[in-house]
Formats: sequence, structure tokens, C-alpha cells
Amino acid sequence: MDTENNLIELIKSRKSIRNFIYEKISNDTIKEILECGRWAPSASNRQPWKVCVVIHPTVKRMLAEVSKYGGIIESAYVNFVIFLDVEKGGERVKDVQSIGAFIQNILLGVESKGLGAVWIGEILKNKDQVNEIFKLPMEKFDLMGVIAMGVIDEPMVSQKSKERERYPLEEFIEFY
Repeated sequence: MDTENNLIELIKSRKSIRNFIYEKISNDTIKEILECGRWAPSASNRQPWKVCVVIHPTVKRMLAEVSKYGGIIESAYVNFVIFLDVEKGGERVKDVQSIGAFIQNILLGVESKGLGAVWIGEILKNKDQVNEIFKLPMEKFDLMGVIAMGVIDEPMVSQKSKERERYPLEEFIEFY
């Protein structure tokens, strides 16, 4: 299979995984995945992201306590807590779009390693508490989300698995 088809299949196979088994993931693998994020496009190449990599159980528990998805956060081997670094940014909308590309690149990196992840946005309602955990000033660092990542609990995921659906292209595209 050629590179183009491999990339297309990787994109199509990526899905949110919420069930993990506790198994160590090497720091090298974690860095390779974050490296994927680093190469995301960003407005004026500002790269306005900051990531707190959470592996320590106590910090995971603190993070879990401010999300209704705390169980997912605690069961993941690692959580990437992603902030917009306001001082590196320029225009808010472009910066947020850049963070979205950064997160998607990380999710694709996770998929390429055969690991699982889910992007948790619900935690944004408690962003002040998250900033407090990491002692980051709210005016300088704006929480954008958390990616919980780990080794996939295959039996649990296949038990809960349902067919994934996408709208047909005809429902949202127009040619001019």
C-alpha cells in the first residue's frame, strides 16, 4: 500500500477510545506523539501551545476531580493537558484553530502508534481549577482540552463498539 493510502486509512481508522489497560508507555513514544503535534500548522508559525504531560497518579486524580470524565482521565496512562499560550498567540480565532490542528495531529500520532486516546473538552467548564493545579495564570494560559491516552482495552472497546457513521459528502459540500 502506498503512503497516500496509508495516510487516508490512518485518518479514517482514528476513533475516540475511552477504555484503557494500565500499561506503561515509554517517554520516547510520548515524545514522538507530541512531535506530531509540534508540526501542526499555526497562524504565522506562532505555535501557541503549552502541554502539561500528566502521568503521576496524584496529579491525574486532581485532574479527574474536575471532570465528569474523571474515570477516563485516571485510567489513561498519560493525559496531555493542552493550553493556548496567550503570549505566543496573535489573533484568537486563528490561535484556537491552530490548537485544533495541534490536537488532531496528536490524535493521529496516537493512532499511528496503535494506542488509544480521547479528546476531553467537557473539562473546559472548570478551566480555572485546572490552571490552579498547574499553577498557570489564567490570563496567560487558556485551557483548550485534555487528551487521555493509553493502551487500548481491546475486549472492552470491542464490546462497546458500534458501527461508526459519517454524513455523506453530498450533505455538506457544494461545488461551484
